[in-house]
Amino acid sequence: MKIRKGGAEDLPAILAILDSAVVWLNGKGITAQWGTESFSGRPKAVEQVERTMSEGDPWIVEIDGVPAGTMTLTPHPGQYVEPADEPEVYVRLLATDARFHGHGVGAALLKHAEAETLRQGVSLLRVDCFAGSEGRLVAYYERQGFTRTEPFAVGDWPGQVLERRF
Repeated sequence: MKIRKGGAEDLPAILAILDSAVVWLNGKGITAQWGTESFSGRPKAVEQVERTMSEGDPWIVEIDGVPAGTMTLTPHPGQYVEPADEPEVYVRLLATDARFHGHGVGAALLKHAEAETLRQGVSLLRVDCFAGSEGRLVAYYERQGFTRTEPFAVGDWPGQVLERRF
C-alpha cells in the first residue's frame, strides 16, 4: 500500500473511486448517503470534486499500482459545516474503491491525515460524515479515534462532525 499526493490529473481516478463507492453502498442497501447515481455522471458533483481538490491536497492510496482509495485534506470544511475558530485540517471526499474494502485503505488514509495535521503544526483534525444507516459510519470514525462534536443536516440528509485533537 502506497500513499501519494494527487493532483488535478487524478480527477478521473478519484471519480472512479467515488463511483465504485456509490455502487458498493447501494449494494449494501445504503442509498441515502451518496445517492444512486455515479459522481462522474453528475456534472455538479464533478465540479464539487474538482473544487474540493483545488482547495486542498488530494491523496491517493495505491495497491499494486491501482488507485484503491482517496481523500482530500483542506484547511476548512465544506460549505455546510461551520469552520473551526482555530486552524484545522479537514478530511473530505474519503472513499475506498469497492475492490479494496476490508484492506485498511480508509484507516491508512486517516493515519496519513493525522501525520499531515501534525506536520503542518495544527492540533485539530476534523471530518464529517453521513449519520444515517444506524450511525455505522459515525461508529467507524470513532473506532479510528475521532470524537463526535456537532450534528448537522443538509435538507433531510443527517450528518455528524467528528474531531481528533493532537
